[in-house]
Amino acid sequence: MFLARVIGSVVSTKKDDAMSGRKLLLLRPVLIDEEKPASFRPGQNTIVAVDGLGAGIGEMVLFCQGSSARMGAGMKSLPVDAAVVGIVDTVDVLGAKIYCSGEKDKD
Repeated sequence: MFLARVIGSVVSTKKDDAMSGRKLLLLRPVLIDEEKPASFRPGQNTIVAVDGLGAGIGEMVLFCQGSSARMGAGMKSLPVDAAVVGIVDTVDVLGAKIYCSGEKDKD
């Protein structure tokens, strides 16, 4: 699993029938900054992921990729490579809370 920030959504009116009604989110992975472990640094790529949990823009989420993305409920038959599998409440690193949902980010 990986951490990411929801930075947008993707709308596709023409897609595989199995994907009908599925919410697609644009994710920017986040990494722990090696120089300042009490903060995040953005990843260099963006990911389109299926969301079955109702995550929103600005939220921190857990996502998985590859065959693991299809292990979630109702995903087995979907042609997906990434799926949101959790909405993050807090992240603690080396004893310091660096993310708490609902609070202004430190990074």
